[in-house]
Amino acid sequence: MSETHAQTTPFVRDTMLPPEPPPATQSGAILWLRRNLFSGPLNVALTVLGLAMLWGVVAVVWPWLSHAVWNASSISECRQIVAERHGQGATGACFAVIRERWNQFLFGFYPRAEYWRPTLAFGLLFFALGPVLFSESRLLRQIVAGVAVVATFVCCMLLGAGNTPLALIALTMLAWAGVNDTARNWSLGLTLLYPFLGVWLLWGGSLWNEIGVLAGFGVGFAAWRLAARVGVTGMIGFAVAVLGTVLWWWLLAAPFAAMMQSVLAVSLPPVASTRFGGFVLSITIGVAAITMSLPLGIILALARRSDMPVVRMMAVMFIEFIRGVPLITLLFVASLLLNYFLPPGTSFDIILRVIIMVTLFASAYMAEVIRGGLAALPRGQYEAAGALGLDYWKAQRLIVLPQALKISIPGIVSTFIGVFKDTTLVTFVGLFDPLKAMADTVRASFEWKGAYWEPYVFTGTIFFVLCFSMSRYSMYLERRLKRDHR
Repeated sequence: MSETHAQTTPFVRDTMLPPEPPPATQSGAILWLRRNLFSGPLNVALTVLGLAMLWGVVAVVWPWLSHAVWNASSISECRQIVAERHGQGATGACFAVIRERWNQFLFGFYPRAEYWRPTLAFGLLFFALGPVLFSESRLLRQIVAGVAVVATFVCCMLLGAGNTPLALIALTMLAWAGVNDTARNWSLGLTLLYPFLGVWLLWGGSLWNEIGVLAGFGVGFAAWRLAARVGVTGMIGFAVAVLGTVLWWWLLAAPFAAMMQSVLAVSLPPVASTRFGGFVLSITIGVAAITMSLPLGIILALARRSDMPVVRMMAVMFIEFIRGVPLITLLFVASLLLNYFLPPGTSFDIILRVIIMVTLFASAYMAEVIRGGLAALPRGQYEAAGALGLDYWKAQRLIVLPQALKISIPGIVSTFIGVFKDTTLVTFVGLFDPLKAMADTVRASFEWKGAYWEPYVFTGTIFFVLCFSMSRYSMYLERRLKRDHR
């Protein structure tokens, strides 16, 4: 028994003190200010300096924003209105250029009558990503689907979609939302079909072209199953599947599409890649590169950590070469040099070439991010997978990669954001990005010559909203996957 008692221990209290209210200066906003802004002489000086700099920026920018003109037909009319309202020498933003040319910043030179098509493609993207990004929350999936249905339908209606397209749009979105809410397996299948539907909506032409490409995967799967029945498995069976797919695409896909189009014509007016521009171009390239760079980066990260020297060496060479050259160099290769390595007369779409190079560039950085997550796992995880009798691929799929990807979420999302912002570099290969090429195109007209900052403010705001949304989702994903004990 302990010998501790009040007579021998000087700090034992034998009476309870009544509770006292906290000091007024130690709670709420005052406490936050003392801890974060005025906790010491250095923080006080930095806070005062920061407030002074902020006031200097606001003092310059606020008059320019508060004097903004939204309704004018030219930059000279904007300046005249500002002078009449606020006196000679006053400055003000001429956001009338955004009001007059918003369609070019968003859609580039896409045909005005077809604006509803990229809008629908972007709206359906939320239905395709819902089962993937919000797989654990049915409420969030329903909220995303509801907002996407209403916003997409209203935007398509305002952009001039006809009654028949509007009816098909509403039916498609409601059916897709119902599948996402009730049948998870079917919803993932629709997610895999979305790239083909998106390509058809954006570029138009016959729907049977996309169905013919999709049928190639079915032919490859059938060839793989047939090879497995005759005892051909492993890499040889995989090679047979790839060969069957390539032969279908090379020899039979075009005749199949032409025959089916003659039987049942399902097509949209074709739109050339040279008509793409603005955020339609940036989102198309960004979404495609982000979607394809993640699985390719995972494969490269696993290859770099492989025990096979040849595989590891090839992965290291690819990653270090891609990371060692600027993205603009790869874009010039895509624009100028890639056609020299193709057969004469081959037509290789410029946007497809850019997507390939941006994907390769992003996958090299993605591989290093994921390799960091793999290296952060303790060796015991690999040993536990081996003790359970799992082979390499099952161990990676069930134990190693889920943990590594969770660790790598901040780096993965940072790479995604960087890739999306880097899509503005396509201006150097003759494509009309929303930041520079499209702004220069608008300023080339006599009416808006001199409207310099307004296009940048508008474009930067949209980029910020999209990138900030990706950042917030990554924070939500980190909280959802958090498994530590507090």
